[in-house]
Amino acid sequence: MKNLPKLVLLIFLASLSLGAKSQVLISLLFGNALNTEEIEFGLTGGFNRSYLLDIEESRGLNNFNIGFYFHINMFKSSYLSTGVLVKSNVGAKGMPVYSIGEPDFDDVYSDGELTKKISYYYVPIMWHQRLNNNRWYVEGGLQLGLRGKAHDYFNVDTEEEYGGILAYKRNTRDEYTHFDGGLLGGMGYKFRKETKSMAIGVNYYYGLINVSTLPDQTLKNSSVYIYMKIPIGVKPKAKKES
Repeated sequence: MKNLPKLVLLIFLASLSLGAKSQVLISLLFGNALNTEEIEFGLTGGFNRSYLLDIEESRGLNNFNIGFYFHINMFKSSYLSTGVLVKSNVGAKGMPVYSIGEPDFDDVYSDGELTKKISYYYVPIMWHQRLNNNRWYVEGGLQLGLRGKAHDYFNVDTEEEYGGILAYKRNTRDEYTHFDGGLLGGMGYKFRKETKSMAIGVNYYYGLINVSTLPDQTLKNSSVYIYMKIPIGVKPKAKKES
C-alpha cells in the first residue's frame, strides 16, 4: 500500500503516452502488485453509444472503449470505484453539414451528413455498493474527462455525379474545451460471489459542462456504456487442508 500511489501514477502516465495496446500490457505486468485485500485492479472495456444533448437532429454514435479500473474497499460491501478510460470517444452523427467558407466544397457537400467525434480520457469516481448476494451491484457518482483529439467528418453520396461516397475529415480540437464532466451511474453483475471476479454492467453518463468553445453553440456529451471488467493478478485461494 505504501508505494501504491506512485505505481498507479506510473501506469496512468504510461497509458496516456503509449496508447491502449500498451495499457493492456502494463496492466498485466503490474496486476499482481496492485491487487491486494483492499483493492481490486483490472481491465475494463466495451461498447458505448454517445449523444450530443443540445443538437436535436443528431443521432447516436457507436464507439468502443478500453481502460483500467480500481475498486477500493471502504466498508464490508462498499467500494470507491475509479480508474481511467484510456481509449474513449463520444459525439454524434446524422447532422447537416455546415459551410467552411469554400464555395466549391460547400456546393459538393451541401446534401451531406456530418459526424462529430471527440476523444476523451475519462476518469469515473463512483460509490460502488454490492448487494446482499455479492453479485449484483449499483454505483453512482461523477465522471471527469480530459479532451484528446476531435474531428468533424463530412460524408456525401455522389453516385450520380462523382460515382461514390465523398468524405472529408476536419480537425476541430480547438472548438472544444479541455475538460468535460458530469454524472455517471448504473448497475452490474459479478460472475462469481467472490470479492474479485469478472463482471458486466451498464452505466449512463450525463454531461453537465458545455464543451463547445464556439460562442453560438452549446454541446453537452452523454453516453450509454455496456462494459466488462476483468480483474488482473488475482491469485486463487489456497485449498483448505482436509
